[in-house]
Amino acid sequence: MKFLFFKKIFRLRLRIRIESKRKDMYKKANDLGYTHPEVVHCSQELDELLNKYSDTAA
Repeated sequence: MKFLFFKKIFRLRLRIRIESKRKDMYKKANDLGYTHPEVVHCSQELDELLNKYSDTAA
């Protein structure tokens, strides 16, 4: 029971981080261009967060 509660909290925190990273990436992309190294790096970080989120669904 406790495990499910902590898992939900973990997923909620991950969703918040995902949305924050997504907004950051869009802002950088608009300012610097979609192929700028900072935007690519931000995209890779977002991918990692999304993979973690997906892994917790299983």
